[in-house]
Amino acid sequence: MAKTFISIGECMAELQGRDDGLYRLGFAGDTLNTAWYMRALTRAEDVTVDYVTAIGSDSLSSKMLAFLKANGVGTRFIKEVSDRTVGLYLITLTDAERNFTYWRSASAARLLAEDKAALSAVLSYADTIYFSGITLAILSSAHRRNFLSVLDEMKSRGATIAFDSNARRRLWPSDGAMKSAMIAGYKASTLALPTFSDDQALFDDATPADCAKRIARYGVKEIVVKDGGNPCVVSLGTDLFSVTPEPVQNIVDTTGAGDSFNAGYLAARMSNHEPVDAAKLGHRVAGRVIRERGALIATASFSDLVVA
Repeated sequence: MAKTFISIGECMAELQGRDDGLYRLGFAGDTLNTAWYMRALTRAEDVTVDYVTAIGSDSLSSKMLAFLKANGVGTRFIKEVSDRTVGLYLITLTDAERNFTYWRSASAARLLAEDKAALSAVLSYADTIYFSGITLAILSSAHRRNFLSVLDEMKSRGATIAFDSNARRRLWPSDGAMKSAMIAGYKASTLALPTFSDDQALFDDATPADCAKRIARYGVKEIVVKDGGNPCVVSLGTDLFSVTPEPVQNIVDTTGAGDSFNAGYLAARMSNHEPVDAAKLGHRVAGRVIRERGALIATASFSDLVVA
């Protein structure tokens, strides 16, 4: 029987400039990126991949829904909010530097945890639940409490709760609010997948190992601290392991690297591979993603990495 992976958050419409001055419409978002690569790395008969968010009833929302369906990401749990739409961001370039402008105040995804009972019913299907600090950031305080309460319920039922802090300062009213929410996210989790630079900026961790040890004190049993092209640290109880990525030549774009690493790690763990081996797969997936432009690489490009 297939296991179910549910990723929760905000998928946004993306406008990216082309050389002719026009803009190309796409869709992306941290938790959607991870769902995308989870679909690429697993067989449908082994793992069902679903995305939980909220969209509007407008044509842009419909295009997003069609995009997800066409690429094998399950949409059965996506709710429609009639007077909302989806978030939008614009990418502009200054030389080779990407700059982002966001419009997300009317995003329906902000209401994904409005109905606590409905969210609980949806997540009860999941073997593994994945969310990020951005998922927490887009929710109101009341809806965030709903969300974390449901995660605690799912954890008590035995689901794996995976969390990537993915801290984005501009989404929070203060550093204190962001820090408190991140700690709450960790405490709701059974598996943490932070990026060292994000957590270091917020918690002043000296090294990735120190980052893992701090998170372990929140009660998280399995932790992988990513550190760009450096080795990641895998923490299991009192044991720490360093896993070095293969060298990558011709890096084009690091967008989505962490999200895709998370998918590789979680796909392997859902198939009962050992954590160190799962981290090796995460590195391989991320290494392939950063050799192409954009967060979402064609799923067919990962056919040789599908987890058995």
